[in-house]
Amino acid sequence: MADWNRMAEQEAGGGEVARRVFDALDALKAIKDEAARAREISAFLREYGPRIKELSEIRRQYVVGQRDQQVSVRKLAAQIGVSPSTIQDIERGYTGSGKTRPRKAKDDEGGEQDE
Repeated sequence: MADWNRMAEQEAGGGEVARRVFDALDALKAIKDEAARAREISAFLREYGPRIKELSEIRRQYVVGQRDQQVSVRKLAAQIGVSPSTIQDIERGYTGSGKTRPRKAKDDEGGEQDE
């Protein structure tokens, strides 16, 4: 497993289940037979999208629930091992990358305004 995976798990506290998932992904990459490896990766990718969306929604429900209970963004971020800005994105329902994030609209005076 990559060092950054281990560091992220340690920072988040725990990560044993996530570690098993990463180990399984490493096992996919390690399949010697190229056709079998491609077939197994294809099977994984077919299921990946819907399952990632489901996991993201479970996490979002937790974050929104904690914020409803007035847990601070910083405390919640530290608790689940993400940045405060990620907590804010989760609250807003934003799931894209920073590269595809909509830019803030400019107001009439050239300043930024929330959309």
